[in-house]
Amino acid sequence: QGDLVESGGGSVQSGGSLRLSCLASINFYGRYCMGWFRQAPGKEREGVATIDSDGATTYADSVTGRFTVSEDKATNSLYLQMNSLKPEDTGMYYCARIWGECRYVTTWDGAPFWGQGTQVTVSS
Repeated sequence: QGDLVESGGGSVQSGGSLRLSCLASINFYGRYCMGWFRQAPGKEREGVATIDSDGATTYADSVTGRFTVSEDKATNSLYLQMNSLKPEDTGMYYCARIWGECRYVTTWDGAPFWGQGTQVTVSS
C-alpha cells in the first residue's frame, strides 16, 4: 500500500543535528516526488524539502544551507539531515510521496502517501 514511516526525531539543543528517516513499505517506480514537511503547534503545515526521482532537490529558504534531503532507492528510504538546528525548526515532521515531477506539483493536499510524523524539538 506504500505506507511511509518516519523516524529519527528527538529533542536537541540549538545548534545540534538530527537525521530523519522515512521508510517506504514498497518500491516506487516511474516519476515521483518526495517531500519533507513540518507543522508546529498552531501553525499551518509548511514544506521543508523535496527530491525528485531523478535526484533534483529543492529547499525552503528557512532551511537552505542547513538541511539536506537524500534518497536511497535500494532501501526505499528518504532522509533529511538537519544541522545547525534552531528553536523555530521545532515541529512534527512528515514525509510524503506523490506521482510526477516535483516541479509540476501544485499542492500536496491530495498526495496519496503520508507518514505518521516524527517530533523534532529544539531548545534554546
